[in-house]
Amino acid sequence: MRQELILANILRLDDTDRRLLRVLQADGRISNADLAERCSLSPSACSERTRRLRDSGCITGYAALVDPAMVERGVLIFVEVMLDRTTPEVFETFAQAARRAPDVLECHMVAGGFDYLIKARVRDLAAWRTFLEDVLVRIPGVRETRTYAVLEEVKSTTQLPL
Repeated sequence: MRQELILANILRLDDTDRRLLRVLQADGRISNADLAERCSLSPSACSERTRRLRDSGCITGYAALVDPAMVERGVLIFVEVMLDRTTPEVFETFAQAARRAPDVLECHMVAGGFDYLIKARVRDLAAWRTFLEDVLVRIPGVRETRTYAVLEEVKSTTQLPL
């Protein structure tokens, strides 16, 4: 049902909606007047369209993007997680633990040679080792992990191509 609703919302986006979304992805703090001008709309039409995009769930929120190095989270880590069993209970236990872990930025169940892919940010490799030993490998059902420390971020964006 939710997927049908999402598909219906996607189909209703027109070129003006996409323009609004492109500008808002680049600058979520833009004023309505400036947004309207950049998208060739009246301020009232712009406000109404933006409200509709929020209310429909197309716009899920606004956030400040923080430089990780400035807040002592300069080390980016990816980790593959393999579980010892693939049962609903093990999946749910792992997912709950990942949601509670502040170092984990993203956690995705994936198809392929492992079960989950985690993206985490930590202060340094010692902090990662502590997290790995004290949290990740202690989650019931975790059989094996493979860690990849990022040497260079070639591209990192939050903007979806529209």
